[in-house]
This record gives sequence, structure tokens and C-alpha cells, in this order.
Amino acid sequence: MAKLLSSPCSPSSSTSFYSFHNGNLCYPRKLNSSPSKSHLFKWAPKIFARIQLRSHFELNSSNGHPLNAVSLQDEGSATNPQAEELRLLEIEEDSTLSITVVGASGDLAKKKIFPALFALYYEDCLPKNFVVFGYSRTKMNDEELRNMISRTLTCRIDKRENCDNKMAQFLKRCFYHSGQYNSEEHFQELNCKLKEKEGSRLSNRLFYLSIPPNIFVDVVRCASTKASSTTGWTRVIVEKPFGRNSESSSELTRCLKQYLTEDQIFRIDHYLGKELVENLSVLRFSNLVFEPLWSRNYIRNVQLIFSEDFGTEGRGGYFDNYGIIRDIMQNHLLQILALFAMETPVSLDAEDVRNEKVKVLRSMRPLQLEDVVVGQYKGHSKGGKSYPGYTDDPTVPSNSATPTFAAAALFINNARWDGVPFLMKAGKALHTKRAEIIVQFRHVPGNLFKRNFATDLDKATNELVLRVQPDEAIYLKINNKVPGLGMRLDRSDLNLLYKARYPREIPDAYERLLLDAIEGERRLFIRRDELDAAWSLFTPMLKELEERKIAPELYPYGSRGPVGAHYLAAKHNVRWGDLTGEE
Repeated sequence: MAKLLSSPCSPSSSTSFYSFHNGNLCYPRKLNSSPSKSHLFKWAPKIFARIQLRSHFELNSSNGHPLNAVSLQDEGSATNPQAEELRLLEIEEDSTLSITVVGASGDLAKKKIFPALFALYYEDCLPKNFVVFGYSRTKMNDEELRNMISRTLTCRIDKRENCDNKMAQFLKRCFYHSGQYNSEEHFQELNCKLKEKEGSRLSNRLFYLSIPPNIFVDVVRCASTKASSTTGWTRVIVEKPFGRNSESSSELTRCLKQYLTEDQIFRIDHYLGKELVENLSVLRFSNLVFEPLWSRNYIRNVQLIFSEDFGTEGRGGYFDNYGIIRDIMQNHLLQILALFAMETPVSLDAEDVRNEKVKVLRSMRPLQLEDVVVGQYKGHSKGGKSYPGYTDDPTVPSNSATPTFAAAALFINNARWDGVPFLMKAGKALHTKRAEIIVQFRHVPGNLFKRNFATDLDKATNELVLRVQPDEAIYLKINNKVPGLGMRLDRSDLNLLYKARYPREIPDAYERLLLDAIEGERRLFIRRDELDAAWSLFTPMLKELEERKIAPELYPYGSRGPVGAHYLAAKHNVRWGDLTGEE
């Protein structure tokens, strides 16, 4: 069968660069250092400033290497910055990037993908020559697509500048083609339109599959045979869910790899692109105060909490096929856990980081049903307003037992984490919207001030909290003396609130991940063996849960979730960090 052309990018053949926009650093990225056939590019206006800066100071790229470090592959060009500038200019002029959003009329495309592409364009993080195509079954023309996109684009990045002009320029590069997802003829027509926009330049093509997983393979088959690049690279971003269990996930991967190589498949989990998740490794590996404490010797438990204050709201039909465990825990929360618990990688190159994540996943004890609590929200009236239950959603079967809430205790069987419970909790229609990583440290041995805490030693426990959303923050809960003549202790926060410390807008996760995919950086995408290891942890428990038809515990809309979650935490001598009343 036809294969899409593989990208020649690899960590060993790349040199890192920063780009600048109005004096500000754009995202740190990697640029392939092989000759122009490398098919990678950068925008020309920033190149000379970037090279000039090398002689003034050293910066680190996203993979940790100094920008002005000379690799063996790049030795010749680094000694001649002018020649390097000319070479990069030639690459950019001779290549073009075509981004096709498959499923362009869907909510994800409208609310996330197109706005992220505009943000990258606004920040000059896209190459000079690029076009964006929308593809879906919906009948519309180029102008109708532009009108649809324009309603979700904002000037949020820099409100002082007039971004209307930028918006108009971006929309002129957006086009549309209507077609069936399983029609090779329609993808051939798309290919003709792409070639018309690309001209004679070397073409690199990125397909974003913003579609249900049951049509992934049809789209990839048609794109591979009729719309892949013949001169540059072709890459495909695949959205979760990646199957429903180990078997369906393996089958999906097997089918995709009939047409794609592993290096061309970018399995996206947008939580890996969130700022606080990216900062997790920096916090741990670049601060001496934390790394020595990062083990069972000092950490009592780790909590990964995800909650939404709204229900399914119209997407119950999709959600009912998967449930909260498959939708949130098996991917978002488990990926964060792997990043948190992994050993120090050899480097920050993609394969080194993903190797360590896989080791963590393979060291974990498969989930047991007795370590899991499931719940489902029911209707509730509060303040004169009625909130519908999950089964009140017209798209959900009235007898559905799909969990909208789950809590689980996981364990890592290795020397660093043996015996430390990692508690996950995820739910819809809860009392608050949040995503947090909470690290509870052990009690101070022989604490001189324990009588000041009465019998509640948990209040004397230090906590490190990384609030992923909303209002990104990192804070450390410490014990402190209240000023005065007496000896009264207080629990205080050392707080880094991002919006106070960093007034500049934080990039959306999709911006970071789209740019990574364009540049061939795979560190924040999920490798096949990661996916297999993740499903192996959850599949036996999910199978037992469904075969035994275990009814979820009901909890009121807007509450803190089912009571069973508290019993689960107590079983492992843990108090949930989000229920302390210190919000």
C-alpha cells in the first residue's frame, strides 16, 4: 500500500533556534541543520537577528541545548553566519507549508485549531509561504469558511496593535474544499487545489484530523494515496480518543501504519501543551530544592485532580461512548503522572523523554476495581435554578451507567515511588472548575510544634500545588508563625500567580503543539508504546467494570462528587487537597 513520505527530521541532526517578534522571544524551536532537502523552514525576517544574538549571550532551546552550541552536523554553517542566513532564506523561499484541517466545520476546529493557527501567524511563528485548507462534508465556499473562522479569531495577543489587518491577511490564506471522508476522488480534488497554491515550491503538508476516530483510517487512506506531498514531508495529527481499550487502540494503530510511518503520526494530547505541565520538568530538574525531595522518602502522596463545573451540554452522545475514565484519566491525567514521576532523562530530546515516561507506565500496578470509585451526576435544584442530570440529556440513553466521575488510586512499583499512592480524580458537573497537581509531603519527624496543630497533623503537612487551570499558579503551603506575643501557627502560601508575574498572554496549548508538529518536534506527542502501556493499565479494570455492570454512585449537580471518593482517599490515608476549605 501507498506510504506517505517520511520526514528526515531527527534530534541528532538538528540545531535549536529562538525567533523574535517585536523584541520578544517566540517559542523555542528546532531547525533541521541538514541541507535544503531537509524540508524545514523558518521565517526570513527573524534570521539575521537570531544569528547576531549568538555572539552576545547563550539561550537554551526547548530541548535544553544552547543555541550557540555547535553540533558536528552544523559545524560548517556555524562558523559562517552569513552563509547560514542565506541558506535559511533559500529554504524558506523554496518551500511552502499546507495545513489541512479535516473536520473544519466542527467545534474543535472553530474554537481551537483555527484560532491557534491565527495566533501563530500573528506572532510570526509560521513560515512566509503557507496556506490553510478546511475540509469537511459541509457544503460551503472559501468566503463562508472565512466568515465562520473570523467569528472565533481574537486580538488577544497584543490588544495595543491593530490586528484587523493581520486577521484579514490570515483569512486570505484560508480556503475550503467540501468532500466525503472516504472519497479518494475528493481528496484528489483537494490535492489539485493544494498544488495550485503551492506552485513549484517544495511542499510540506500537515493534516489535522479533527474528526471522530471511526473515520481516521478512511481519511488517512485517501490522504496517503491522493493528497500526500511528493517533494517534502507529510504529517498527520490525530486527536484522542485513541481507541476504547488495548485491542481497539492496537487495531487503530495497525490500520494507520498501513499508510503512515510512526514518525508521521502525531498523537495529540492537548494537556501536554499546557504551560504548567510543560513547566513541571523545569520546576523539578532545574531547582535543587525540589529534586532531592522527589521520592517516597519525602512525598506522602500525589493527587491529580480535574473537575468541570458543567455537564455534557449537548455532547452526551459522544461522551456516553467513552465516559470520564477514557476521556480524561487514561490520557490527560496519566500523561501528567508519567511526566511527574519519570527519572531524569538523558536529554530533553523527544525520544529520551518518552523513553522515561514509558518506563514509569510499565512499572505501574494495573488498576484494581477496589481502588476505583465511579459516579454519575443527577439533577439538582439550587438557588431557584434547576440543573439537569446526566440521563436527562436527550442524547444519552435513559438507563446509561456511563461514569461522569471517577477516582482511582495508582501505584508505581519502583525504588523511587514504592508505596506512594497517586490519586486521580476527574468529574463533570462538580462544584468548581480546576485542574491541579497536588504534592503532599510527609509529616515532620518529631515536630516540636505538633501540639499547636492539635490532633490534625494534616494541617502541618507541606503541599506543593501546580494549578494548571484556571489562573495558572504554583504555590507552596508552609507553616508559619502568626505575628504576636503568643506561639500561634498559620498555614501560608508562597504563591507564584502567573498573571501577576507574567502579564503577557500565555499561549494556548494548541498553539504550542501545532508549532511542534510543523517543526517535527515530538516530545509532547504520544508514542505508540506509551499508548500501549497506558491502555494496559486501564483495560482490565474497564472490562470488569462493564461486564459486572457496576452502577455509578449518584451525586448532585454542582456538588463535590460521590461520597465514595472520600472513602477511597481515607483507605490510603489521604485527604483530598481540593476539599480543605482553603480555596
